[in-house]
Amino acid sequence: MLLVEALLLKVLAIPLLARIAWLDFTTQRIANRDVLLLLCLGAGGMLLLSLQSGSWWDMGLSAVAGLVLFLALFPFWLLRKIGAGDVKLMAVIPFLTGGNDLVVFSMLLLVFALITAAAMKYPFLLPAGAFRLYVQHFDRKGVVPFGVPISIAAICTIAFVIYKSLVLANSSGILNQLN
Repeated sequence: MLLVEALLLKVLAIPLLARIAWLDFTTQRIANRDVLLLLCLGAGGMLLLSLQSGSWWDMGLSAVAGLVLFLALFPFWLLRKIGAGDVKLMAVIPFLTGGNDLVVFSMLLLVFALITAAAMKYPFLLPAGAFRLYVQHFDRKGVVPFGVPISIAAICTIAFVIYKSLVLANSSGILNQLN
């Protein structure tokens, strides 16, 4: 039963990540309240999974990865290359995805960051005129809403983690025991 609650917490994080992406895109701000709520959802889910499995490895790995990401990105915030909200969001993501799935998140983040960079560099390739003008405005200001690719990569990774957990639970018969 702890697996169901842990997956529910991950599902609840998806609309919050979508909200963060939208607000970062429109206002270039990521609220501390939203990041803290993501941390609570992620840590709660990790705690439930650790209690079920009896292993604290993934939770420890997530904590270390979050700390390393924060410390690695903090100097870039000091140099004004990345926003403080982006740094905090990246530090929380390992709790949402799990330490074992950080490679999946990293690969997806790379793809979505490249798409974002291409959209900023070549806005004329975008279909809608208003969206193109909006992106050109970002280009003139030198601002890139990096919370958008972070959130999209996290949503895709969470969906993958949920799918993987459900397939594993179904193959081991856990889902049949719940019915």
